[in-house]
Amino acid sequence: MLLSPAASNASLPSQGFWGRFKSPKGPKESELRDRQAQMALTRQRLLTLAFGDMETVRMLPPSFGELEALARDWIKPPDDIPISLRVPIEYASLHAARLVASPYIYLTSEDSYQIAIMGVQGLRVEVVCDSPPPPDEPPPPPPPPVLEMPATFSLELAPGQNVALDTTIASDELDMARMEDGTTVDGSFWGKLDIVHDGDVHKMEFSGTRIQNTENVSTDLIIDSRVINKLAVAVKPATARCHLGILAPTQQYCDVILSFSRHWKLGVSWPPAEPIEENKVKYFLRVHPGGAVEHFETTMTATSIYYEAVPEPGMLDPQEFISPRNGFAMSFGDFVPHLMRVLDQLGMSLFARTNFINNNMSAFAAHRNIAYRFLAPHKIAAAIDISVTVENCVFTRLFLMFRGVTDDELNHFAGAGEKEANQVNWRDRVGWSELSKDTSQFRLLETSVLEVT
Repeated sequence: MLLSPAASNASLPSQGFWGRFKSPKGPKESELRDRQAQMALTRQRLLTLAFGDMETVRMLPPSFGELEALARDWIKPPDDIPISLRVPIEYASLHAARLVASPYIYLTSEDSYQIAIMGVQGLRVEVVCDSPPPPDEPPPPPPPPVLEMPATFSLELAPGQNVALDTTIASDELDMARMEDGTTVDGSFWGKLDIVHDGDVHKMEFSGTRIQNTENVSTDLIIDSRVINKLAVAVKPATARCHLGILAPTQQYCDVILSFSRHWKLGVSWPPAEPIEENKVKYFLRVHPGGAVEHFETTMTATSIYYEAVPEPGMLDPQEFISPRNGFAMSFGDFVPHLMRVLDQLGMSLFARTNFINNNMSAFAAHRNIAYRFLAPHKIAAAIDISVTVENCVFTRLFLMFRGVTDDELNHFAGAGEKEANQVNWRDRVGWSELSKDTSQFRLLETSVLEVT
């Protein structure tokens, strides 16, 4: 039997073979699609609840009752306190915002809620309530006080002689782990430990400071006499090193008296000075025309007197003593030749200014940039006054103060650099006199250097 596409298929069965695999359409399939579409839409609708300074984000509930329950569960007001819910008009639906003149739409029923959320993808609801915000979670109770803890001290009595003390520190009622404000007492401390055994008195006292950058301190750090000696050198206070030379027209005897203000004190001196009274010393000398000075107490002959003047540690503020308003700054490479030219202007001989530079070169070279100033004569005398028991004396006192500055600080000296320093009349600045070159005069030349750190 032949069949063609034009032939009638009335004799074929009404259900084909592939039709058996089709799932029948029913109400469950359409209901599932509607539910999925509704869930997809619901996930995109977010709710921002605001109460005072607090805010939270939730899923937008479908009904007003659920919204009110959600707000109450969040702020937890007392049961007898009513709350109000309002929506700023910029967050409400366009249709609802056009019908309200005030800046808020107050939600009072299901109808007002549905109108406010009509067509919006997110909503902001502000909760208005007389109840205060919910309290924060109470802090955890403080840990019990530490009234007893072990202690170990590893001590060096002398180089090569070490001892360890194992003891227990106890307190009857004071917490040794925390202060009254809760600050924990722990960390690494650097300080001084005093152990006293004097008759019936046995006590141990420690005073120190906590090390902040503990990550830079090795846990294997050993403190011995070598470390302490290096620290003593490192923490040495700022000291002015002074050289006092005398040029006399003839051989003669004289007293040179140094008077220090209460903010300064005498350090090392050579030849040794003779104390007269507090903050005042003198030298009894025989001076010669060539610049030699004889000190009778030590029977020493020298070309100058050396002494150190130590200021109070808290008196020197580097930024205050040397700043763009009273000093100049430049790189180390420019500073040394510039200083040599300045000393030449002030009448110092080639030998004297070379010695001045060489004696302080290590201090200068420790800095990439240097800021400096020369003190005026009246400021020097206010700190350290000099008097000589001769009829006439020409004083030339050069007091150089300097400090190292960073590249950023150097920018602050933009109007006080080498160019500006070269234009200064240094003779007027330090009170230089032509009489300092007169060999018939009794002349005193003092050079002092103070690094301010």
